[in-house]
Amino acid sequence: MAALFGAVLATGLGLLLLQSRFGGWMERTSYNLLHVARGDVRADEALLVYMDEASYDALDQPLNIPWDRSLHARLVDRLSAAGVRVIVFDIVFNDENTNNPAADQSFADAMKRSGRIILAADNVLIDTGMKRVFRPFNLLLDNAAGMGSAETLPDSDTVIRRHTPDDTIPSLSWVAADFLKPGTILPEGGGGITRWTSYYGPPGWLPARSYHRVLDPRQTPDELLRGKAIFIGGKLLTKIAAHRKDEYANPFSFWITRTQAASGVGFFAPGVEVQATKFLNLLRGDWLSRLSSGREHAIVAAVGILFGMGLLRLRPFLATGLALSGTALLAALFLLLFTREHIWFPFLILTLQIGVALAWSIVFNSVQFYVEKRVMEHTLAIYLSPKLVKKFARQPELLRPGALKQNITMFFTDIASFTSLSQGMDSDDLAEFMNRYFQDAVSQCIHKTDGTVVKYIGDAIFAFWNAPEEQADHALRACEAALLFREMGESRMRGHPVRTRIGIHTGEANVGNFGSRDRVDYTALGENVNLASRLEGLNKFVGTETVISRETRDAVGAQLVTRRLGRFRLKGFDSPVEVFELVGRRDLAEATKEWREAFEQALTNYENADFEFAQMGFQRTLELKAGDGPSQFYLGRLEEVVALPAGDWSGETQVFEK
Repeated sequence: MAALFGAVLATGLGLLLLQSRFGGWMERTSYNLLHVARGDVRADEALLVYMDEASYDALDQPLNIPWDRSLHARLVDRLSAAGVRVIVFDIVFNDENTNNPAADQSFADAMKRSGRIILAADNVLIDTGMKRVFRPFNLLLDNAAGMGSAETLPDSDTVIRRHTPDDTIPSLSWVAADFLKPGTILPEGGGGITRWTSYYGPPGWLPARSYHRVLDPRQTPDELLRGKAIFIGGKLLTKIAAHRKDEYANPFSFWITRTQAASGVGFFAPGVEVQATKFLNLLRGDWLSRLSSGREHAIVAAVGILFGMGLLRLRPFLATGLALSGTALLAALFLLLFTREHIWFPFLILTLQIGVALAWSIVFNSVQFYVEKRVMEHTLAIYLSPKLVKKFARQPELLRPGALKQNITMFFTDIASFTSLSQGMDSDDLAEFMNRYFQDAVSQCIHKTDGTVVKYIGDAIFAFWNAPEEQADHALRACEAALLFREMGESRMRGHPVRTRIGIHTGEANVGNFGSRDRVDYTALGENVNLASRLEGLNKFVGTETVISRETRDAVGAQLVTRRLGRFRLKGFDSPVEVFELVGRRDLAEATKEWREAFEQALTNYENADFEFAQMGFQRTLELKAGDGPSQFYLGRLEEVVALPAGDWSGETQVFEK
């Protein structure tokens, strides 16, 4: 049974990685490692002509507009006279130069004389499953020998591993190769073939020269050009208008040493070098392919079964030696297949399978050996329980409490008038109601915005965002959870509607495991946690549902609608806190603007001790927003503060209760 489990574990893991995105990193790394292990390959059938910074300077071309196309005409005549085989422009000439039509005509005439010019077109995704081709303008296109798509398909690490399929027009590399060998290369994508790019060396490996040097026969003799395929494209540090300045890593990039980097080997290759590489793959017939899906699955299954069952029957040291030998043998086999047959296989998946099979064999055999020698008459479960207790007693650091300071957004809730609402309720009914309330609050509001529920405190909930997982928009998520509370279906307790009050604050707290050796809780502690709790309690005084601090409001910015409620000196805090009410999402901005502005003006008058105008402003707010809690709160406060001596007024509100 253990051997069967090992086989199923190793095989299932391999098939999962082979068929899902979880194995993508291992596939990409396998592809890269096979290139590096094979080493560099000479490939001088093509020459790259770079429109680089040196050429911009030497030819006096501005950096913000397309080049003078009469230069391209000169280059075409120069290359054609030198006897090159094909000239490929990895530049998309979408628009005519209305300021210099003679240069366009000169370029077109040179193309016609040459008869070996391949131009690039953009193949752009404009909608799901729909692409649009942006072709060169007609004057140039009519005089070109061919046109191909310059589209590339980079993976997440910017390496272009696959040749571009012929889903709209043939690729630029395929058109160029077919021009030299017409009819000898399968149609792009023909026969169900998926071609993979075979890179010949690190970025900069293919022969290349600057544009201005190729124009000058003294710097670039004809002998260096004759019989070559010429690929022309950009190589600039910055993106310049009207030219392709795309750059990509290649399989060798991730293993470039500092010595190589110092010698001029870059991490990225220009897009034109990738086009030339794919062209050489087609011309030489050494592009890469993969085994059929059935064969790959069979290899993964065979390795999983062989090592999953076989290693379990060996002692750990012998199993480790066999696993290492098997890994080396498989790596050598697939390197040979890569070098000789141009077939690549994601062999790292097999390596992980062998590692998992080895780990399972070591764990199982170690446990089995221990049980057999130490507890012959006891079951494994009976034995391990006291053993684990002893282990933790000898290593108390395993359960040592600890925490880190972290910036989080804290969130406290409370049910308004819960004591009076729940008084007299049957305990089962109360438990049923609270369980349903917590379930809805957590699943529909807090977890929906990826918050962490720390604990339930009576009818209250304590949660926070940005821990344990970092969230750049943690303040916005917390506010969104508060809005979702409002949008939950109305809940009633003994026939009375249930209102949830919420306080939100963003600040630094100690987050981690707190407790004893026997029990720890993942929670947050600190002054800012207490402040968030106080803000929740402030709601019942000012007649609001959701109060947020200045720090939370600043983090949210204009993404939500808020209104300033003033400065409050909360119980237990020496400094006043500026608080805001969370009004709603941005679509409420216009509808609430009039009463929010009226309240803000009244609050400003209140803080400036202009109590007469403040009273008028709060009354005006109540006319615009009937039953407005903060306005009623301040109208009540006005009766108290008007009697204060002028020198004692600070514009703050003292809150003596929690």
